[in-house]
Amino acid sequence: MTIRLLVVDDHVLIRLGLARVVADCPDITLVGEAGSGASALAAVDRCRPTVATTGLVLPDGDGIALAGRLRKRVPDLGVVLLSAVDDDAVLFRALDAGLSAYLSKSADIGTVLAAIRHAATAPHVFTSPALPVALRSRREATGLLSRREREVLRLMRDGMSLPAIADRLGVRESTVKTYVGRIYEKLKVNNRSQALMAALHQGLLAVDAEAA
Repeated sequence: MTIRLLVVDDHVLIRLGLARVVADCPDITLVGEAGSGASALAAVDRCRPTVATTGLVLPDGDGIALAGRLRKRVPDLGVVLLSAVDDDAVLFRALDAGLSAYLSKSADIGTVLAAIRHAATAPHVFTSPALPVALRSRREATGLLSRREREVLRLMRDGMSLPAIADRLGVRESTVKTYVGRIYEKLKVNNRSQALMAALHQGLLAVDAEAA
């Protein structure tokens, strides 16, 4: 089976680099390139690829959201996300969105080609070299905060004030302040925005959402 590849990235050098890499692969044919989400949607209708690689940040949107729109046109399209940075939060977004693979743009050629081939044969099965470490970090993060602290953190994420959280949980506001202080101490942060950012990167909010 010949893999029909669509490359989506706003950086011309990335597109040229992938085109050069697959040029030496008899089982992969580059059928299209796109520098934005809009042009990718047009290309997928025109080229009917079996696999698309996409950057995370595009001029007119987000690569993960684009993957969903591409899949509406080609339901079994394999989608490989190439991110400029290693980020567990992005990895879990890609996993939850049902993408085929997540890689850093610094990945070696062999890893990129393996991901493309995986996406062609198992488009709905997620893979990433970073997945085992990310899952281990998430499991460790689960035990970092108590169940009540995770509940307070989730309500903080939802924008609730401390008095409102106290009312929701049926406890005194001073008790909520104690929970918040413990959260800040455990996450090594000083305010709500830092706590939410740290929790996001450590998978705490995602873990709590699954447990809810």
